[in-house]
Amino acid sequence: MSGASRDRHGAQRSPSMADVAAQAGVSHQTVSRVLNGSPLVKEATRSRVLAAIEEMGYRRNAAARVLATNRSGRIGMISAHLALHGPSMIAVAVQEAGHDAGYEVSLVGLSDFGADSLRGAVERLLDQAVEAIVVAVAHREALERTRSLELAVPVAIVQGVTAGESMAAGIDQELGARLATDHLLDLGHERVAQVTGPLDWVEAVQRRTGWERAHEDRGLQPGPQAEGDWSSASGYAAGRTIAADPSVTAVFVANDAMALGVLRALHEHGRRVPEDVSVVGFDDVPEAAYFWPGLTTVSQQFSELGRHAVDLTVRALAGERDAAVALVAPELVVRASTGPAPARRTIGK
Repeated sequence: MSGASRDRHGAQRSPSMADVAAQAGVSHQTVSRVLNGSPLVKEATRSRVLAAIEEMGYRRNAAARVLATNRSGRIGMISAHLALHGPSMIAVAVQEAGHDAGYEVSLVGLSDFGADSLRGAVERLLDQAVEAIVVAVAHREALERTRSLELAVPVAIVQGVTAGESMAAGIDQELGARLATDHLLDLGHERVAQVTGPLDWVEAVQRRTGWERAHEDRGLQPGPQAEGDWSSASGYAAGRTIAADPSVTAVFVANDAMALGVLRALHEHGRRVPEDVSVVGFDDVPEAAYFWPGLTTVSQQFSELGRHAVDLTVRALAGERDAAVALVAPELVVRASTGPAPARRTIGK
């Protein structure tokens, strides 16, 4: 007996646990023990059952699993702004880390993060009997709504967090901005401009803070600041203003999409990169290496963030409801868009 079985009317049906038991020559209780990882099953028997499962294409019924174990093996995830690189990569990272930890991840993507949409997303996930929920959002009001949730299942937050928060995983945005700005200051640029993200996003403010503090540590005044909205178009608009300011020799841009717009604006104004103006982005999108010139940027290490988020949920499910993890350290990736300040380059000739 192999593959799908047929019911009493002759219609094809998916194989059941009883079918697997018959194929392997064991009881259905033994199949259940194998599926639940019981150490009481002999290795030879376990191998025989697993071979029958593979041969028959058996898929365990999720509802039956919940009834039998009071565990669904499922984590919920809520994320907004999935069209943006960061949120989409975080969603992928959490799904992969969840799978590695033995969980399925149910993702609900939201176009907005209002109170009603958040509550609706939570209810959809609870209807799937999720054991925990990961919420990925960096907008200030959305974070406040998330922190106000009172649920029976653990809730872990990723994005927009600070060091030391319980049930919160994040990347050290301020450190990433400092790495970017320090790199430019070390090259001799004394007044680094910035194109920020929208300042109602916590992570945009954290990146701006890192840029400011890198200057403060050296007793320098930051360069001019322009606010963008994460899009290349907003970076282009800010870049036109920056390009018209001859005192600016370097700019830190809060994401790579906006940096692309800045590069275009500088080119149109005849300002060479990096000979006249150095540019650093943030995110290290796959295309960053193929910008012209290749973009120096900050890599956010999303895979590690996903592991941290899932680790928090696993620890919470084991009873550690106030678990905390360190912020993930980003890395600076240096490419051709940065070089010595023009004055330093002239002196070296």
